[in-house]
Amino acid sequence: MATATTHGARAHARAQEGTRAEAMPVVPAADWPAPPCEAGHLVWAETVAGGNYTHKVLARGTELRLTDLRGDACAHLLLHVADRPWERLNTADTVKVQWNAYLGEGRLLLSDQGRVLASVVTDTSGRHDALCGTSTLVRNTERYGDGSPQSASPAGRELLKLAALKNGLEPRDLPPSLSFFQGVSVDEDGALDFTGSAGPGTSVTLRAEQDLTVLIANVPHPLDPRTDYTSSPLEVLAWRAAPTRRGDPLWDATPEGRRAFLNTAEHLAARGLA
Repeated sequence: MATATTHGARAHARAQEGTRAEAMPVVPAADWPAPPCEAGHLVWAETVAGGNYTHKVLARGTELRLTDLRGDACAHLLLHVADRPWERLNTADTVKVQWNAYLGEGRLLLSDQGRVLASVVTDTSGRHDALCGTSTLVRNTERYGDGSPQSASPAGRELLKLAALKNGLEPRDLPPSLSFFQGVSVDEDGALDFTGSAGPGTSVTLRAEQDLTVLIANVPHPLDPRTDYTSSPLEVLAWRAAPTRRGDPLWDATPEGRRAFLNTAEHLAARGLA
Protein backbone atom coordinates (compact mmCIF):
# COMPACT_ATOMS: atom_id res chain seq x y z
CA MET A 1 0.00 0.00 0.00
CA ALA A 2 1.46 3.36 -1.08
CA THR A 3 2.10 5.86 1.70
CA ALA A 4 3.55 8.72 -0.35
CA THR A 5 0.31 10.71 -0.04
CA THR A 6 -1.73 11.67 3.01
CA HIS A 7 -4.63 9.53 1.79
CA GLY A 8 -2.35 6.55 1.26
CA ALA A 9 -0.73 6.97 4.68
CA ARG A 10 -4.15 7.17 6.32
CA ALA A 11 -5.37 4.05 4.54
CA HIS A 12 -2.21 2.20 5.55
CA ALA A 13 -2.55 3.29 9.18
CA ARG A 14 -6.21 2.27 9.35
CA ALA A 15 -5.38 -1.12 7.86
CA GLN A 16 -3.27 -1.88 10.93
CA GLU A 17 -6.31 -1.82 13.23
CA GLY A 18 -6.60 -5.10 15.11
CA THR A 19 -3.01 -6.15 14.38
CA ARG A 20 -1.25 -7.78 17.31
CA ALA A 21 2.49 -7.39 17.81
CA GLU A 22 4.55 -9.54 20.18
CA ALA A 23 4.99 -6.63 22.58
CA MET A 24 2.18 -4.11 22.94
CA PRO A 25 -0.71 -3.08 25.20
CA VAL A 26 -4.10 -4.68 24.55
CA VAL A 27 -6.98 -2.18 24.62
CA PRO A 28 -9.46 -2.92 26.04
CA ALA A 29 -7.68 -5.23 28.45
CA ALA A 30 -10.77 -7.46 28.53
CA ASP A 31 -9.80 -8.63 25.02
CA TRP A 32 -6.76 -10.44 26.47
CA PRO A 33 -7.18 -14.08 25.30
CA ALA A 34 -6.90 -15.84 28.67
CA PRO A 35 -7.54 -13.55 31.65
CA PRO A 36 -6.31 -14.88 35.01
CA CYS A 37 -9.38 -13.45 36.74
CA GLU A 38 -13.14 -13.34 36.48
CA ALA A 39 -14.32 -12.18 33.05
CA GLY A 40 -14.54 -8.42 32.76
CA HIS A 41 -12.24 -7.69 35.70
CA LEU A 42 -9.02 -7.27 33.69
CA VAL A 43 -7.89 -3.61 33.63
CA TRP A 44 -4.35 -3.84 32.22
CA ALA A 45 -2.92 -6.26 29.68
CA GLU A 46 0.42 -5.59 28.04
CA THR A 47 3.59 -7.29 26.91
CA VAL A 48 6.64 -5.07 27.46
CA ALA A 49 9.57 -5.68 25.14
CA GLY A 50 13.08 -5.99 26.50
CA GLY A 51 14.59 -2.53 26.74
CA ASN A 52 11.21 -0.83 27.08
CA TYR A 53 8.94 0.53 29.80
CA THR A 54 5.32 0.94 30.82
CA HIS A 55 3.20 2.72 33.43
CA LYS A 56 -0.34 2.77 34.79
CA VAL A 57 -2.41 4.21 37.63
CA LEU A 58 -4.10 1.37 39.55
CA ALA A 59 -6.91 1.54 42.08
CA ARG A 60 -6.54 0.25 45.62
CA GLY A 61 -7.15 -3.49 45.73
CA THR A 62 -6.03 -4.13 42.15
CA GLU A 63 -3.82 -7.18 41.71
CA LEU A 64 -0.87 -6.90 39.34
CA ARG A 65 0.82 -10.00 37.91
CA LEU A 66 4.23 -9.77 36.26
CA THR A 67 5.44 -12.79 34.27
CA ASP A 68 8.93 -13.48 32.92
CA LEU A 69 7.90 -15.09 29.65
CA ARG A 70 11.30 -16.33 28.42
CA GLY A 71 13.54 -16.17 31.47
CA ASP A 72 15.47 -12.99 30.69
CA ALA A 73 13.04 -10.28 31.78
CA CYS A 74 13.89 -8.00 34.68
CA ALA A 75 11.10 -5.74 35.92
CA HIS A 76 12.44 -2.65 37.69
CA LEU A 77 9.49 -1.32 39.68
CA LEU A 78 8.62 2.02 41.28
CA LEU A 79 5.42 2.86 43.14
CA HIS A 80 3.99 6.28 44.06
CA VAL A 81 0.69 7.00 45.83
CA ALA A 82 -1.42 8.25 42.96
CA ASP A 83 -2.54 11.61 44.38
CA ARG A 84 0.38 12.05 46.79
CA PRO A 85 3.53 11.30 44.77
CA TRP A 86 5.82 12.38 47.58
CA GLU A 87 4.76 9.16 49.31
CA ARG A 88 6.58 6.53 47.33
CA LEU A 89 8.35 3.20 47.49
CA ASN A 90 11.21 3.15 49.97
CA THR A 91 13.42 0.11 49.39
CA ALA A 92 15.49 0.75 52.52
CA ASP A 93 12.42 0.72 54.77
CA THR A 94 10.98 -2.25 52.86
CA VAL A 95 14.11 -4.21 53.82
CA LYS A 96 14.88 -2.97 57.32
CA VAL A 97 11.33 -2.80 58.74
CA GLN A 98 10.72 -6.44 57.77
CA TRP A 99 14.19 -7.64 58.83
CA ASN A 100 14.67 -9.23 55.44
CA ALA A 101 16.51 -8.20 52.27
CA TYR A 102 14.81 -10.80 50.09
CA LEU A 103 11.45 -10.21 48.43
CA GLY A 104 8.92 -12.99 48.10
CA GLU A 105 5.40 -14.10 48.89
CA GLY A 106 4.04 -12.42 52.01
CA ARG A 107 6.43 -9.45 51.89
CA LEU A 108 5.20 -5.87 51.88
CA LEU A 109 6.41 -2.95 49.76
CA LEU A 110 6.55 0.05 52.10
CA SER A 111 6.71 3.81 51.83
CA ASP A 112 8.82 6.06 54.05
CA GLN A 113 5.61 6.90 55.93
CA GLY A 114 5.46 3.41 57.43
CA ARG A 115 2.50 2.48 55.24
CA VAL A 116 1.93 -0.40 52.83
CA LEU A 117 1.92 0.46 49.14
CA ALA A 118 1.61 -3.12 47.89
CA SER A 119 1.83 -6.67 49.16
CA VAL A 120 3.36 -9.69 47.43
CA VAL A 121 0.48 -12.15 47.08
CA THR A 122 2.17 -14.96 45.14
CA ASP A 123 5.67 -15.61 43.83
CA THR A 124 6.88 -18.52 41.71
CA SER A 125 10.27 -16.99 40.87
CA GLY A 126 12.06 -16.20 44.11
CA ARG A 127 14.76 -14.34 42.14
CA HIS A 128 14.39 -10.67 43.01
CA ASP A 129 16.48 -7.78 44.31
CA ALA A 130 15.86 -4.93 46.75
CA LEU A 131 19.47 -3.77 47.02
CA CYS A 132 20.94 -2.66 43.70
CA GLY A 133 18.37 -0.46 41.99
CA THR A 134 18.36 -0.17 38.21
CA SER A 135 20.93 0.63 35.53
CA THR A 136 22.11 4.16 34.75
CA LEU A 137 23.07 6.11 31.65
CA VAL A 138 26.74 6.28 32.62
CA ARG A 139 27.01 2.60 33.48
CA ASN A 140 25.23 1.38 30.34
CA THR A 141 27.34 3.66 28.16
CA GLU A 142 30.44 2.11 29.70
CA ARG A 143 29.18 -1.45 29.28
CA TYR A 144 27.25 -1.38 26.01
CA GLY A 145 28.31 1.83 24.28
CA ASP A 146 25.06 3.73 24.92
CA GLY A 147 22.43 4.00 27.62
CA SER A 148 20.05 6.57 26.17
CA PRO A 149 16.34 5.72 25.92
CA GLN A 150 16.33 5.50 22.11
CA SER A 151 19.44 3.31 21.92
CA ALA A 152 19.69 -0.47 21.62
CA SER A 153 20.76 -0.64 25.28
CA PRO A 154 18.62 1.85 27.26
CA ALA A 155 19.28 2.25 30.97
CA GLY A 156 16.50 1.54 33.43
CA ARG A 157 16.66 4.95 35.09
CA GLU A 158 16.37 6.70 31.71
CA LEU A 159 13.24 4.71 30.89
CA LEU A 160 11.76 5.29 34.34
CA LYS A 161 12.28 9.03 33.79
CA LEU A 162 10.10 8.83 30.68
CA ALA A 163 7.42 6.86 32.53
CA ALA A 164 7.56 9.38 35.37
CA LEU A 165 7.20 12.40 33.06
CA LYS A 166 4.03 10.89 31.59
CA ASN A 167 2.56 10.91 35.10
CA GLY A 168 3.58 14.44 36.10
CA LEU A 169 6.67 13.28 37.99
CA GLU A 170 10.24 14.54 37.68
CA PRO A 171 13.62 12.78 37.88
CA ARG A 172 13.97 13.89 41.50
CA ASP A 173 10.81 11.86 42.26
CA LEU A 174 12.57 8.59 41.36
CA PRO A 175 13.99 6.68 44.35
CA PRO A 176 15.89 3.38 44.05
CA SER A 177 13.73 0.72 42.44
CA LEU A 178 13.01 -2.94 43.17
CA SER A 179 13.90 -5.62 40.60
CA PHE A 180 11.89 -8.76 39.91
CA PHE A 181 13.08 -11.94 38.12
CA GLN A 182 16.85 -11.43 38.33
CA GLY A 183 18.12 -12.31 41.80
CA VAL A 184 20.91 -11.05 44.01
CA SER A 185 22.14 -12.64 47.25
CA VAL A 186 24.52 -11.32 49.89
CA ASP A 187 27.58 -13.41 50.76
CA GLU A 188 28.92 -13.75 54.30
CA ASP A 189 31.55 -11.10 53.56
CA GLY A 190 28.89 -8.67 52.32
CA ALA A 191 29.62 -9.10 48.62
CA LEU A 192 26.66 -9.20 46.24
CA ASP A 193 26.24 -12.37 44.18
CA PHE A 194 24.10 -12.25 41.01
CA THR A 195 21.90 -15.37 40.98
CA GLY A 196 20.03 -14.66 37.76
CA SER A 197 16.67 -15.99 36.66
CA ALA A 198 14.56 -18.89 37.86
CA GLY A 199 13.65 -19.61 34.24
CA PRO A 200 10.80 -18.82 31.86
CA GLY A 201 7.18 -18.65 32.93
CA THR A 202 7.68 -17.57 36.52
CA SER A 203 5.52 -14.78 37.94
CA VAL A 204 4.94 -12.51 40.90
CA THR A 205 1.57 -11.02 41.88
CA LEU A 206 1.29 -7.77 43.82
CA ARG A 207 -1.79 -6.29 45.46
CA ALA A 208 -2.18 -2.50 45.54
CA GLU A 209 -2.99 -1.41 49.11
CA GLN A 210 -3.42 2.24 48.05
CA ASP A 211 -4.18 3.95 44.73
CA LEU A 212 -0.83 3.71 42.97
CA THR A 213 1.10 5.07 40.03
CA VAL A 214 3.12 2.10 38.77
CA LEU A 215 6.31 2.61 36.75
CA ILE A 216 8.13 -0.38 35.21
CA ALA A 217 11.30 -0.62 33.12
CA ASN A 218 12.19 -4.00 31.62
CA VAL A 219 15.99 -3.91 31.25
CA PRO A 220 18.96 -6.08 32.29
CA HIS A 221 19.90 -6.08 35.94
CA PRO A 222 22.96 -3.87 36.62
CA LEU A 223 24.89 -6.88 37.98
CA ASP A 224 24.08 -9.14 35.02
CA PRO A 225 27.56 -10.32 33.94
CA ARG A 226 26.68 -11.05 30.31
CA THR A 227 28.47 -8.83 27.83
CA ASP A 228 25.43 -8.57 25.55
CA TYR A 229 22.41 -6.48 26.47
CA THR A 230 19.99 -9.31 27.27
CA SER A 231 16.34 -8.58 28.04
CA SER A 232 13.27 -10.58 26.99
CA PRO A 233 9.52 -9.75 27.07
CA LEU A 234 7.64 -9.12 30.30
CA GLU A 235 3.90 -9.83 30.58
CA VAL A 236 1.89 -7.37 32.69
CA LEU A 237 -1.68 -8.16 33.72
CA ALA A 238 -3.86 -6.43 36.33
CA TRP A 239 -7.40 -7.05 37.49
CA ARG A 240 -9.91 -5.68 39.97
CA ALA A 241 -9.79 -7.33 43.39
CA ALA A 242 -9.92 -6.25 47.05
CA PRO A 243 -7.23 -4.83 49.36
CA THR A 244 -5.88 -6.76 52.33
CA ARG A 245 -8.20 -6.40 55.36
CA ARG A 246 -8.18 -7.37 59.02
CA GLY A 247 -8.50 -11.11 59.35
CA ASP A 248 -6.39 -11.83 56.27
CA PRO A 249 -3.36 -13.96 57.31
CA LEU A 250 -1.08 -11.45 55.60
CA TRP A 251 -2.34 -8.65 57.89
CA ASP A 252 -1.08 -10.44 61.02
CA ALA A 253 1.87 -12.32 59.54
CA THR A 254 4.39 -10.21 61.49
CA PRO A 255 4.16 -7.45 64.12
CA GLU A 256 5.93 -5.05 61.74
CA GLY A 257 3.55 -5.84 58.91
CA ARG A 258 0.50 -5.46 61.16
CA ARG A 259 1.71 -2.02 62.23
CA ALA A 260 2.22 -0.98 58.60
CA PHE A 261 -1.31 -2.13 57.70
CA LEU A 262 -2.72 -0.25 60.71
CA ASN A 263 -0.87 2.90 59.65
CA THR A 264 -2.32 2.51 56.16
CA ALA A 265 -5.85 1.87 57.39
CA GLU A 266 -5.78 4.89 59.71
CA HIS A 267 -4.54 7.15 56.93
CA LEU A 268 -7.20 5.95 54.48
CA ALA A 269 -9.98 6.19 57.06
CA ALA A 270 -9.05 9.77 57.93
CA ARG A 271 -9.38 10.67 54.25
CA GLY A 272 -12.67 8.82 53.88
CA LEU A 273 -11.15 6.28 51.53
CA ALA A 274 -11.73 3.16 53.59
